Amino acid sequence: MKSYTDLEQSKKLAEILPIESADMYWSRCTITDFGDGVLKVSYAVEPCNISQFRNTKEDVPCWSLAALLNILNSIDGWYPGIDAQVDDENLWQICMFSYETGSDISTAALNKELVDTCYEVILKLKEKKIL
Repeated sequence: MKSYTDLEQSKKLAEILPIESADMYWSRCTITDFGDGVLKVSYAVEPCNISQFRNTKEDVPCWSLAALLNILNSIDGWYPGIDAQVDDENLWQICMFSYETGSDISTAALNKELVDTCYEVILKLKEKKIL
């Protein structure tokens, strides 16, 4: 099960969501033991590790499933409905329902990962100027 947004999703969400809503970072910082018992800090060209802290200004915020669900659950006037299609593929769908109009916004495609489904719904909400 995918627990966090991947690097590309994280970069896109960083343009849309408040950075404070992220609960982790894709970090360039790696702490490695090369076998001599001494921990050394190295840096990758691209962010490659999940970290609780921002280690460099190039680190990219990322969102856990819990953080994404919290965002969807906190949109004024809307509430999420999550549906699991349990079969050979185990697919997820999220519909956002309006308290006021009764209208809904749902994901265009079912996803195997709930994180990916949340990501797609957030993009749709942004596109429709709800988020």
